[in-house]
Amino acid sequence: MRIGVYIDGFNLYYGGRGLCGRSTTGWRWLDLSALASSLIVRHSHWQDPVIETVTYCTARVSGLSNPHGQREQDVYLRALERSGSATRISYGNYVARIATAPLATAGRNGKPVISHPQWPLMVQDGADQDVPNARFMASIARREEKGSDVNVASHLLIDILTGAVDAAVVISNDSDLAYPIAFARHQVPVGVVNPTKGYRAGKLAGDHTDGVGNHWWYQMQPSDWYEHQLPHAIGQRITKPQEW
Repeated sequence: MRIGVYIDGFNLYYGGRGLCGRSTTGWRWLDLSALASSLIVRHSHWQDPVIETVTYCTARVSGLSNPHGQREQDVYLRALERSGSATRISYGNYVARIATAPLATAGRNGKPVISHPQWPLMVQDGADQDVPNARFMASIARREEKGSDVNVASHLLIDILTGAVDAAVVISNDSDLAYPIAFARHQVPVGVVNPTKGYRAGKLAGDHTDGVGNHWWYQMQPSDWYEHQLPHAIGQRITKPQEW
């Protein structure tokens, strides 16, 4: 059984950071192929699985705003290619935008709670009357990663519809992938891996018997990162960053 593995790189990275800790060492030098192989063996019931392709979808970090991050990402991408841990790297891009939104704090389950004026900081109208139902608005600069989810969906569907794979594993908890994954389940068995510490996105749920059946779901644990690391040195020029 030929397996295609499709990874949302940023969803995986931020999932690992949330589970393992941003400043913790030992998890970022992740061997994608070894991870996928282990997950398939432990959580699927697929017969004689062989990983045909590992597609890693990401976007290049800008060296202008984050030169250190760019250098580290570049080393990791070269390590994935040189080691064969990823057979295909597909790039989206960053978009810089100005966003305007109401000031808010994190409420229950992390949902935003809009902030309203209250003394000692109050908003008043032209007649010096309090306006407690007013909102504080903020305009901020933000950079958004675009394209990774689209690339995951595109490679997944192209490989399935051209007969390049007999089953698929998608590593992402992005609900935007709900439709292509649901379609894929009617063509081949699909494993969906949640790399985050949050609940699985409801739209990615399903039944083991949907479509062709033999599907599975799994939520990653910190050990999945720590136990599947690339060699410290790959060739003579690629070395794991010291902070990793």
